[in-house]
Amino acid sequence: MSPELLFLPCAVRVETLKTTHFSVMNTSALIGKSHSKGKDNPVLQYVVKNSVREPPVMEKLRLKTMEDPWNIMMVPPEQVQLMANLIKLIKANKTIEVGMYTGYNTLNMALAIPEDGKVVACEIKEEYVNIGKPFFKEAGVEDKVDIRLQPALKTLDELLAAGEAETFDFVFIDADKTNYDNYYERSLQLVRKGGIIAIDNVLWSGRVVSPAEDDITSQTLDTLNKKLHKDERIDLSMLTVGDGLTLAFKR
Repeated sequence: MSPELLFLPCAVRVETLKTTHFSVMNTSALIGKSHSKGKDNPVLQYVVKNSVREPPVMEKLRLKTMEDPWNIMMVPPEQVQLMANLIKLIKANKTIEVGMYTGYNTLNMALAIPEDGKVVACEIKEEYVNIGKPFFKEAGVEDKVDIRLQPALKTLDELLAAGEAETFDFVFIDADKTNYDNYYERSLQLVRKGGIIAIDNVLWSGRVVSPAEDDITSQTLDTLNKKLHKDERIDLSMLTVGDGLTLAFKR
């Protein structure tokens, strides 16, 4: 048998394995949210089925939110549970949500903090706030939720002006992407040492890898990601959960 014939099957097999492996990596690296891009992904649905412990009142709000045409903005249950566990882990009491949408994660945070805890929830659209309010009441956490119906930067600046710097334990940023760096810098002032800033959508469906020239959002997120990578004020983890979640731990 000639050397060519002897080695050809191995070469073909190796090349096939490389191609298959590359394909799997491409499709599984960023699955997306379990209620949107990842709803038909069997691995993600397995994760949800075998790990998510969603309180009944949160399930009700999630299903109500799914009736909204912009429900893709909702933080998925597998991600809110991770953040609830982090909140409990660091014994958080004071928290902020920049961009509450219908309040699914607001409710999640309110349930995770102690009875005397607080969630400052920033939102600019009253119709979204009104969706969440009845569920806050049903869960018995309405007194924990301080809704600020105004631009989030104004709220963050007001908290700083009120002398609340370094008094918050956890901040979740999930609002307009062009202001992400501003939200991050304010949050870094408001969070105590050892506190966590969680930043959503940092992978932007993968478009941050090579942003188009006219894609300002992807460029902005890419710039922030690179900034945080070099930021010595924090410890850092970037996760592929949801649409990409960065966890910045203040040093």
